[in-house]
Amino acid sequence: MPVVNLKSEFLFRELNRRYTQQEFEELCFDFGIELDDVTSEYAMAVKEVGAEKAKGMDQSELYRIDIPANRYDLLCAEGIARALRIFLRQAETPAYRVLDTPVEQQLVCVVKPATQQIRAHMVCAVLRDVSLDEASYKSFIDLQDKLHQNICRKRTLASIGTHDLDTIDRTKPIIYDAVPPEAIDFVPLKETRAFKGPELMAHYDNDIRMKKYTPIIRDSPVYPLVTDHAGTVLSLPPVINSEHSKITLNTKNILIEVTCTDRTKGEIVLNTVVAMFSQYCHEPFTVEPVQVKHEATGETVQTPNLAPKQFQTTTAAINKLVGVDLTTQDICSLLTKMSLHPVVKHAEDSSEILDVAVPCTRSDVLHVADIFEDVAIAYGYNNIVERQPSAYTPAAPFPINHLSDLLRRELAQASYIEINNLTLCSHDENFGFLNRVEGKTHDRAVHLSNPATAEYQVIRTSLLPGLLKTLNAHAARTKLPLQIFEVADVVIQTRDANVVKETGARNIRRLAAVYTDKASAFEKVHGVLDRIMRALNLRTVMESAKAGDTRWQFRLQESQDATFLPGRQAEILVDAGNGAKPFCVGHIGILHPSVNRAFKIDTPITVFEMDVEPFL
Repeated sequence: MPVVNLKSEFLFRELNRRYTQQEFEELCFDFGIELDDVTSEYAMAVKEVGAEKAKGMDQSELYRIDIPANRYDLLCAEGIARALRIFLRQAETPAYRVLDTPVEQQLVCVVKPATQQIRAHMVCAVLRDVSLDEASYKSFIDLQDKLHQNICRKRTLASIGTHDLDTIDRTKPIIYDAVPPEAIDFVPLKETRAFKGPELMAHYDNDIRMKKYTPIIRDSPVYPLVTDHAGTVLSLPPVINSEHSKITLNTKNILIEVTCTDRTKGEIVLNTVVAMFSQYCHEPFTVEPVQVKHEATGETVQTPNLAPKQFQTTTAAINKLVGVDLTTQDICSLLTKMSLHPVVKHAEDSSEILDVAVPCTRSDVLHVADIFEDVAIAYGYNNIVERQPSAYTPAAPFPINHLSDLLRRELAQASYIEINNLTLCSHDENFGFLNRVEGKTHDRAVHLSNPATAEYQVIRTSLLPGLLKTLNAHAARTKLPLQIFEVADVVIQTRDANVVKETGARNIRRLAAVYTDKASAFEKVHGVLDRIMRALNLRTVMESAKAGDTRWQFRLQESQDATFLPGRQAEILVDAGNGAKPFCVGHIGILHPSVNRAFKIDTPITVFEMDVEPFL
């Protein structure tokens, strides 16, 4: 959880009273945050660098407050003080407003098509006639840092640039482009000389604070760059701003630009910053819009968008799910304490409907259930009366999980050891090592866009790589034979819109068993497969014909799969009867020697792998 440091004097001044530590802890608990520690800048410095180096540090009382990870509006002192004032009914939720600046007077930012290669989106805003003192300036910088570490995922998804607008010719467009590193030449923030792009990366690789951001763009053929119309560099996102346009205590007009790979994240970040610090504008809680023109699409968007989100619910629904019996007026009062704006409407059946407006600061409210939660927080969890449920609803496993547990028991009773492997593996392990070709001989895998290592590139489409890596790790140290199994999910890409519309992939439950010894043992693995099929109430074709029944039948049919030895492999076919064509649920066979060599295993390996879901 993020931790925000704020001086108790500032907090007490904003809340119009002094609190004891216990009183403030209770207030935090009621609001849904937590007082982590009471300390001072001096005390923290003593722990880090010692008393001698900490001399001169501020010794005023400092509250360290734990903030829920999704409450971006509470990541600065201004946001916490404002939210607590509203919660204590000392203030109303501000009406955050975009100024009606004529379009021809608005600042223009042009996003060039080349940015599609690296950070495709940009959103901007201008804070006018700002008055910052040392404390608010520090808080402004600190909020940016916390957003970078939190929702921006260490600047990989979004990064914030702040500029003194008075150092820029606002009559000409700001340019957001992506250029080769060698074409970049500017003086970075807090530096005294200009750096070229590659030189800048090398310089910040030696900076303990900044070196974690250079890998984000270092290997790209182009770097994102924000300049004014004359080509003067304003920032190199996501690494550093320019010394030319830095903001100071004397800055009156601030341009805020957020470049991002995820536009939604960028808009949340921009809205949070302008909502928190627009209180220091001459006209509080107002922001001047910016016209962002995307040359690649021809689209022009005015940012920011501070319009509240709208949700609809009823008093009855809230009372039922929270477990209270409140009037509509009571609920409206509680929602107002949480910075929401409820409006009561009457339906045709005389029931009362609540239209709830959620301000731009509450990006954590994604569903009407979040509104129910806010009612519960404002009412007080300790005030909700505990009661026995009116219905008895015992839990039950999903059918696929129940079947998987039964299969695990059968294999364990056959002296096989269960293995639980990671779902990620390298592309070679999943395909090349098994003599498989992605998209041709076997299903396509889901690839990680930014894998941490070459070992974790794809989500497995087979259980075999993990089981064979386990054999590799234990075959030389464990007495043979080794017999292991796994019942788990694999993931494959699919274009079937009826299966999954959002992800383009689906999970498939599989069972795989592996046997290795000094000699091949096809018959032993075949025997285990027979046991599994009988447990699933299937018979061989010959047994079914002899018994004259119509149960599902299974049989083995010779196959041609490069993963296995020719002539020592087969498909596992299942016949559901009723004239339907038999379908393949898996394969059994002795692995090809090239597979053994790829996984560095010396002994012959016999395996079978099959789908579980057809037997539900």
